[in-house]
Amino acid sequence: MLARLNVGGGEKGYQFGGEEGATSGLSQSYRSQSRLTFVQWIVRRYHRVSEISKEQREELLCFAQSRTLPAGDVFRARLLLALAEGKPWSQIEVELQTSRPTIARWKRRFEEQGLAGLEPRHKGSQSRAATAAVQARVLRKTTQRPDDGSTHWSCRKMAAALGLSKSTVQRIWRQARIKPHRLDRYMASDDPNFEQKAADIVALCMKPPQHAALFCVDEKSAIQALDRLDPVLPLSPGRAEKHRFEYYRHGTLSLYAALDVRTGKVVGKTASRHTSAEFVDFLEQVVATAKWAREIHIVLDNLSAHKTKSVEEFLAAHPKVRFHFTPTYSSWLNQVEIWFSKIERDVISRGVFTSVADLARKLRKYIRAYGKSAKPFRWTYTDASRRIQPVGNDITGTAH
Repeated sequence: MLARLNVGGGEKGYQFGGEEGATSGLSQSYRSQSRLTFVQWIVRRYHRVSEISKEQREELLCFAQSRTLPAGDVFRARLLLALAEGKPWSQIEVELQTSRPTIARWKRRFEEQGLAGLEPRHKGSQSRAATAAVQARVLRKTTQRPDDGSTHWSCRKMAAALGLSKSTVQRIWRQARIKPHRLDRYMASDDPNFEQKAADIVALCMKPPQHAALFCVDEKSAIQALDRLDPVLPLSPGRAEKHRFEYYRHGTLSLYAALDVRTGKVVGKTASRHTSAEFVDFLEQVVATAKWAREIHIVLDNLSAHKTKSVEEFLAAHPKVRFHFTPTYSSWLNQVEIWFSKIERDVISRGVFTSVADLARKLRKYIRAYGKSAKPFRWTYTDASRRIQPVGNDITGTAH
């Protein structure tokens, strides 16, 4: 039992026992050990949090183990549990990456108010809203070129130019749905008969005539047979398939394709050259697949190879074949372009080809496999008011 604190001769000593003389015979080592034990008791009593009830401990454990609560709530729960276990403050500082003032502040609040004292007291700054004049300045400035010669604004560059914070600029742009970093490209047709030609093709695809075949024809030229100089790193958990940038080009070839709009199947042909003769030969192949049809309608673009003398001779020899040319710069009306995008993604862009013959073989293999499960493309309108209404019900074809 602690009797009193004796300070004398410049030496501080702690004496235990009921009588003063009872400890006078203690050895110096025992006196040092007693002094250390008492100091540890004082420190632990000061540093340890006051008694925590069973309910409080259970709630703090729930907070400390949560993965959905705010990080601050989890931190404070772990802090109090560490204090309740009697851990030294130096150890808590390291484990929770905090400071002694923080430990003392939350310990004091918990002892004074319990769990209610763990609620954060910082209410945050008041929300700031840019005035209409500021918004107008930012939006007007956004439509102008920056003075430093760059092509578009960034939020930080705009903030520095107008003396605002980047967050304010971001909020104004977000509300106005403006994205200066984005760039969209477009192609406008200069065809004076755009609506007439577009309506003709749309009517064909939406409601093909009876006893007639409809093909969308085009060619994908200069397909490169690229071979990788280094092994391809395969797909694995957490890692995408990897190709090195260096490659060897074996050569190129062209792919002719005719999409049957009714069935979605594709007639294809590979050729080493992209000429009018190859195109006519491919048309002969397409016509041979539709011997049953009374009429054969072919949608194609305005490429010069489609308007040569040999093509005119082919049309004269096959009177049931009718061409429907898309308007200039409007190949998107040709449904075979949709299929070309599929084969580009599925075969060409990531393919490894050891030769031009290997490229041709893989293209033909894909066409055969695609035909087994092919389905027609179906156009839909998101805005019915913008539909092009064909004039009359007669489909005559575009003049050559």
